[in-house]
Amino acid sequence: MPNSIFEDKINKDLKIEPRDEMPDGYRSHLIRQMSQHAHSEIIGMQPEGNWITRAPSLRSKMILLAKVQDEAGHGLYLYSACETLGITRKQMIEELQTGKAKYSSIFNYPTLTWADIGAIGWLVDGAAIVNQVSLQKTSYGPYSRAMIKICKEESFHQRQGYEIICTLAKGTDEQKQMAQDALNRWWWPSIMMFGPHDKDSNRSEKALNWKIKRESNDSLRQSFIDKTVPQAELIGLKVPDDKLIWNEKTNHYDFGDIDWEEFWNVVNGKGLCNKERIEHHKKAHNEGEWVRKAAVAYSEKKLNKKVA
Repeated sequence: MPNSIFEDKINKDLKIEPRDEMPDGYRSHLIRQMSQHAHSEIIGMQPEGNWITRAPSLRSKMILLAKVQDEAGHGLYLYSACETLGITRKQMIEELQTGKAKYSSIFNYPTLTWADIGAIGWLVDGAAIVNQVSLQKTSYGPYSRAMIKICKEESFHQRQGYEIICTLAKGTDEQKQMAQDALNRWWWPSIMMFGPHDKDSNRSEKALNWKIKRESNDSLRQSFIDKTVPQAELIGLKVPDDKLIWNEKTNHYDFGDIDWEEFWNVVNGKGLCNKERIEHHKKAHNEGEWVRKAAVAYSEKKLNKKVA
């Protein structure tokens, strides 16, 4: 299928499927984006898993366990979808562990209190939903279908996080301060999640032209801010941005300058938990090798029985 047919399908909003011919740039962009997304789901289990044994109640422990399990499932959906582009799971893991592949910078921040678990659900998953809802219409079929299922589960995660923050905000002065502190620390990293300003992103324009992305970084960021600020105000918390103000002319919030130096430092491995996250991933991956070997041996045994 020549590129003109590929472009025709893109222009008609038809899905590109794994066996379709596609430009090398389209394929490589998808591999980079989808593998990064998958890595983010898997690495993102760590800051939350850190609190499973310290959850304040049995109910909160059960909910957090379910959420962490969901994140593992999301990673598997996305790795599987990415494999349809010709890259192996082994190669993706190697690229993550050697630093060639990235994951979301947000997961390199520590979870210091139980309120941080609420902030991750409310802000981090809230930001993810804003981005991922648009990805349900992405042009690559396997990615689009994976996102439809993932978004349903992410909406639960966002509500779970907001419930934690709401409970703390209605509690004692100390609990409310804990919620405010978590908002203070997670707000700016959350809005950095959408990536650089469109004018500073070389990849963004191509992704929009190919309809891999359906909305720009800046429009997604603005949508998240517009939705989230009223949620904070509703429970008596203050967004840590002195320049934040509602603009009657644009019907959007104006907001302060993002510290892009911090963003790029974290992306390039200089965050508080970059080294810890990768070392933990390597350790867990190595310790789980026997499980992978056992699963392969079991599958081969079943296959041999069918052939026989």
